[in-house]
Amino acid sequence: MEKISLTGQLIQYIFTGITVGSIYAMVALGFNIIYNVTEIINFAQGEFVMLGGLIMVFFSAFLKLPLPLAFLLTVAVVTGVGALMERFTINPLKNATVLTMIIVTIAVSILLKGIAMFVWGKDPYIIPPFSGSEPIVILGAAIQTQTLWVLLMTAVVVVLLSLFFKKTRYGKAMLACADDPDAARLVGIKVNTMVLISFALSAAIGAVAGAIITPISLMEYDRGALLGLKGFGASVLGGLGSFYGAVVAGILLGIIESLCAGLISSGYKDAVALLLLLLVLYVRPSGLFGNVEAGKIKEF
Repeated sequence: MEKISLTGQLIQYIFTGITVGSIYAMVALGFNIIYNVTEIINFAQGEFVMLGGLIMVFFSAFLKLPLPLAFLLTVAVVTGVGALMERFTINPLKNATVLTMIIVTIAVSILLKGIAMFVWGKDPYIIPPFSGSEPIVILGAAIQTQTLWVLLMTAVVVVLLSLFFKKTRYGKAMLACADDPDAARLVGIKVNTMVLISFALSAAIGAVAGAIITPISLMEYDRGALLGLKGFGASVLGGLGSFYGAVVAGILLGIIESLCAGLISSGYKDAVALLLLLLVLYVRPSGLFGNVEAGKIKEF
């Protein structure tokens, strides 16, 4: 058996890190979308990813639907879950504090985890890669084809979000709500509708992340908590409210974890990521790309 060169190993670790980091980045984007409009940290964001993976398993592996249809249905269903969450848990809390609403999102996270355990059980699930299982060899490193799908879909999500916030009426209205909700109301923007859209949009991004990572990593009912924690870490590291910061920080976090697991020990990867987060926040409390107020974005 041919031994992989050091260069091949490093390439392998970096691609693995970018793949995992892309998922962290998408989870972080979901956090930031809701935070920018409501100042809420939605701790059910990881459960959107978990549901995306498990519902994708249901449509593609159990119902045997064509992959594109299964993917679209998965995103639609999880988007609906995000919208229902906002309508029945956040919207009724008219004069609640931000802390109260954050606690509500934690309760929803526990509820969704329990429902997933009841429906899918405790067994992990996996689905075949989207385009075959034969790896691509680059300088001795075997790169899974699903990795390319993860990178492609992450890029598509970032581009579509950029176009949504820059070119569409609803996107610009959401930015107005992020900047000043009271002023947005005065010019006729329905802030409640923008909040609903933010939850639906963040759920859709979570569904995409869950669907594309399941062929690489096993998905189970309690996977969302860890993904949500890493995504939140990426969001804070990049600067809470900064979209591009979330993408850069998520990928950076993934690469550091992968290099640590490959070159040192997999048992230390979470500790190293946490240490990096603490060091950055000690030097720059607003994160790598955040402003001094950890404020809301003015543009995407």
